[in-house]
Amino acid sequence: MRDFTQHYWRTLTKMDLELLLAAALFEDTETLGDLTSLALIPETVQGSATIIARTAGVMAGIPIVSLIVSMIDPKLLWEPALEDADNLTCGTTVGTLRGPACSLLTAERPILNFLSRLSGIATSTRKYVDAIQGTKASIYDTRKTIPGWRRLEKYAVSCGGGKNHRTGLFDAVLIKDNHLALGRQGSNPFSPAEAVIRVKEFLRLRFADLSNGASPIVEIEVDTLEQLREVLPTEPDIVLLDNMTPSQITEAVQIRNSLNPNIQLEASGGITLKTVRTIAETGVERISAGALTHSAVSLDFGLDWE
Repeated sequence: MRDFTQHYWRTLTKMDLELLLAAALFEDTETLGDLTSLALIPETVQGSATIIARTAGVMAGIPIVSLIVSMIDPKLLWEPALEDADNLTCGTTVGTLRGPACSLLTAERPILNFLSRLSGIATSTRKYVDAIQGTKASIYDTRKTIPGWRRLEKYAVSCGGGKNHRTGLFDAVLIKDNHLALGRQGSNPFSPAEAVIRVKEFLRLRFADLSNGASPIVEIEVDTLEQLREVLPTEPDIVLLDNMTPSQITEAVQIRNSLNPNIQLEASGGITLKTVRTIAETGVERISAGALTHSAVSLDFGLDWE
């Protein structure tokens, strides 16, 4: 079964990271720099500091530290002690920074902010992944991310053992109720089956020149079991079951198995740690949860001077 683009560190775009880091550093220093350090610490003073995890969780964001220090001061040295996806306990050493003390202090907060946010997402994701162990389901993220952070946050989800849903509107089709309602200027809405047929024809023409014949994944959201029965013969790649109860999802799996077992089902809408196991046991292949990113609690890291 085809899947969405999965985000790993090597596939993150350099432009995304440079723009994000430049904004993060500018909001801290603008054009004047760190006034406190400039006033109190001579340029010649060298320092060494260790980044420590103050809460347990899952590591994410190690490679970004070297990018931050290189943008602030090439004289700074970063020696990581961990890799992304490693487990953290309270007191775990993440890595060591050495170099000009002023530059170290400038780098401190941006580094801790990135590590805290990304590791919080990885930790949140790991909890969901652990909760459904032994079922056939996989945990997926959503587009509910901080603007500008999406690829990084999806990378953090992968560090936690989750999978990435579509990156944006450009790389997959997800037909939702608003698309159906507005398809004919709102006067005569599309049926789910008609929408899938029209989308697949559009993609066939739009991607006709691809040598391997690959085109974006087609997914459609349904709200009822009647819509599911209607849309299965049109063979979308995935059908999203929106805000259905566990009993409805169980019945949806049975309908899918009898009509078109090759189509995967995704449960979505209000998924929490308390409910995810029950939903996974219905037999769906995919569970998407916005909470992985929009409700993740940042991990606590500190910078201790040696």
